[in-house]
Amino acid sequence: MTVDNSRPLLITWPIVVRTYDVDFANIVHNIVYFRWLEDMRSEILADVLPIDEILATGISPILTRTVIEYRLPVRIGDEVVGQMWVSDLSRTRWTLSAEISVGGLMCTAAYQSGYFADLKTLRPVRVPEKLRMAWQMEQD
Repeated sequence: MTVDNSRPLLITWPIVVRTYDVDFANIVHNIVYFRWLEDMRSEILADVLPIDEILATGISPILTRTVIEYRLPVRIGDEVVGQMWVSDLSRTRWTLSAEISVGGLMCTAAYQSGYFADLKTLRPVRVPEKLRMAWQMEQD
């Protein structure tokens, strides 16, 4: 496996456009991209720290910002590929970057940021050690 140090914890995820994802012009609804980002974020965590493991410790990832740049339309029948990686990680916050492509052309660029919170207080806590170590290993 080749590690891309500029895209730590990179996942590549095939996306299937469903009939309920498109509007009358056969273009994917903007809101669908949020679901795809959620799916990819879950995949990143599943590889390193599954969500049930995180929740069992009494913490949860919380999103505070999502930015999506729609560059080209995606339609039903397109072969869509999503990529997401952890582009920044601090003591309590993380930022994920994503690209959604069709035929090698980037259709959408996005990033999300947030923190990890104690579920009882919703106050920020340190990024889980397993995630921090996995990210750091790919930085070196």
